[in-house]
Amino acid sequence: MSWLSPVELVGYAASALVVTSLAMTSVVRLRVISLIGSVTFVAYGALLGSVPIILTNAAVAVLNIWFLRKELGGGRSLGAVPIAADAPFLTDFLESHRTDIARSQPEFAPPSPDDFALLLTRDGLPAGALMGRRAGEDPGTLDVTLDYVMHAYRDSKIGSWLFGPGAKVLRSNGFNRVAATPTTEVHRSYVKGVGFRNEGGRWVRDLG
Repeated sequence: MSWLSPVELVGYAASALVVTSLAMTSVVRLRVISLIGSVTFVAYGALLGSVPIILTNAAVAVLNIWFLRKELGGGRSLGAVPIAADAPFLTDFLESHRTDIARSQPEFAPPSPDDFALLLTRDGLPAGALMGRRAGEDPGTLDVTLDYVMHAYRDSKIGSWLFGPGAKVLRSNGFNRVAATPTTEVHRSYVKGVGFRNEGGRWVRDLG
């Protein structure tokens, strides 16, 4: 495309970034790419000397920054609500995300009614689920069988919140420790990222 001028290339790059952002399923990635695209459009507007393009995209950039700060800076309302492991709503939720769950936790099987379950929420809406059962040798340890967050919210640090400030929900149910045995690299990276430590292939985290 040697016939394009440098200014046109900047414009096409900005357009490509905005289009790419709309294809993102992660809220955070959508905002980040949209921010880069809007800043590139500001540069494009400056090169053209177009005040409307500059003002419009500067406003979009400010909005993206505001939403990113809210998303990553603790401005979201995160929650964890105990729910029966065989509750119809939870069963339907897990079934609708079965394919996505299998990508990171293919060993997950339908839970027993006696399993412990939490419905994870963000701004009052379902965002994921934590499930497990009490360890036979240590009732204070929750052996996690599923730790799942919907793709759109995986960058929202729900896991860090759950095993940090949100751990009071687990402690109030008699757990002082959580353990997991990840079988995929993506799951191992996740548990490591939220503070679990490796004890011979079994990853554990104390709840403080």
